[in-house]
Amino acid sequence: MRAVTWQGKRDVRVENVPDPTIQEPTDAVIRITSSGLCGSDLHLYEVLTPFMTPGDILGHEPMGIVEEVGAGVPDLQVGDRVVVPFQIACGSCWMCLTGLPTQCETTQVQGEGMGAALFGYTRLYGAVPGAQAEYLRVPQAQFGPIKVPEGPSDDRFVYLSDVLPTAWQAVAYAGVPQGGSVAVLGLGPIGDMACRVAQVQGAGRVFGVDLVPERLRRAKARGVETFDLRSFDDEKELVEAIRDQTDGRGPDAVIDAVGTEAHGSAAARMVQNAAAILPRKIGGPIAERFSIDRLAALYTAIDLVRRGGTISLSGVYGGMADPMPLLTLFDKQIQLRMGQANVRRWTDEIIPYLTDEDPLGVDDFATHRVPLSEAPHAYEMFQRKQDGAVKVLMQP
Repeated sequence: MRAVTWQGKRDVRVENVPDPTIQEPTDAVIRITSSGLCGSDLHLYEVLTPFMTPGDILGHEPMGIVEEVGAGVPDLQVGDRVVVPFQIACGSCWMCLTGLPTQCETTQVQGEGMGAALFGYTRLYGAVPGAQAEYLRVPQAQFGPIKVPEGPSDDRFVYLSDVLPTAWQAVAYAGVPQGGSVAVLGLGPIGDMACRVAQVQGAGRVFGVDLVPERLRRAKARGVETFDLRSFDDEKELVEAIRDQTDGRGPDAVIDAVGTEAHGSAAARMVQNAAAILPRKIGGPIAERFSIDRLAALYTAIDLVRRGGTISLSGVYGGMADPMPLLTLFDKQIQLRMGQANVRRWTDEIIPYLTDEDPLGVDDFATHRVPLSEAPHAYEMFQRKQDGAVKVLMQP
C-alpha cells in the first residue's frame, strides 16, 4: 500500500509499504477514506525529530471502511463505516473506566514512561504505524472505532478522531461559566473548533488570538472577537486590550491551543533545533532530559487569565526543563488543566451536534482536500501557513 513516511526533519515521502494484517484477536483493518493532517504532525515534521525513525508512517486522524475483523472484536463487521480515535485504548482497564483512555493501562508505553499508545506518533507513544495511508491496522478495535452512519460525507464525522474531542476537552477543562468569557490563543484547527464549541456551550464572549489573517477572518465570521497579534508591539499590549473588554480583570478562562511552536524564545528554539539535527542516538537523550519549549503562548495565558481563572492546555508541549512562573500561578490562584484528549470520553456528547444543521460547521471545516500523493506539499503548505491552510484532509 501507499503511505506517508517520515524520513527526516521537514522530509516526508509517500512510499510503498507492506499492507497491514490482523496480528491479534482484538485487531481490525480498515480501508482509509479520509485522514487528517494535524498541527501535532507538524511537531514531528519540525521539533520532535529525535524521537522518530526513518520510515515511520505518520497520521492519527482516520476514518474508513472495515475490511477485516479479529475474532475478539464482536461489535464490528466488514463494511462498517468507522472513525478511529488517535489513541489506542482497551476500554476496560481502571483508567479507561475512569474516563482516561489516554492513560490506558493496557497500551501504556511503559518503557518510555508514557501514557496510551498513539497512531503515528514517535517511539515515545509506541511507534504504531499511522493513518496517512491506504489501510490501517487498528489494535484494541473492540473499543476504539466509532461506527457512523452512511450518507453524509466524511467531513461530517472524521473530526471525531481528534479535532472535535480535543477542542471539546479543551473547553471542558477551561470550565467557562455560562455567559462567561474565554480567550483562545491560536486559531488553527483546535483553536478554531474550541471557539465554536465554547459558543454552542453558552460562553458569553469568545476572544480569539492569532497572527495569520485567514485564520482571524475565519473565526471572526463565526462571531469570535478576534485580536491580531501583529497589531501589538508585544504580548503585554495584547493582554491589556483583552482586559479592557473584561472589566479590567481578564477572561474567566484561557485555552492555549498553540503549544511549543509558538513564536518567542530564540534560546528555546536553538535548543530544539540542535536536538533535531544531532544524530538520533545523541539528540534523543538530549531532547528527553534537557528539552525546552518556546512558552510564549503559555506565559501569555498566565498573564491574561483573570485571578482565580482557569488555563486549559491543548497545544502540545514536550519540554522536560521548562521554567514555570510558579509564583504568579500561585498568587493568581490559577487552575491549570492539560493533557491529550480522552476521545471516547467525549464522543457521545459530541455526536448529537453532527446533524444536518451543523452547528459546529464541520461540513466546511476543511480548507484543503488533497490526494495522499500530495502529502509532502500539504505538510510544507501547512507548516508555512500558506494558501489559507487551516485544516487539510487527505484522501487515498
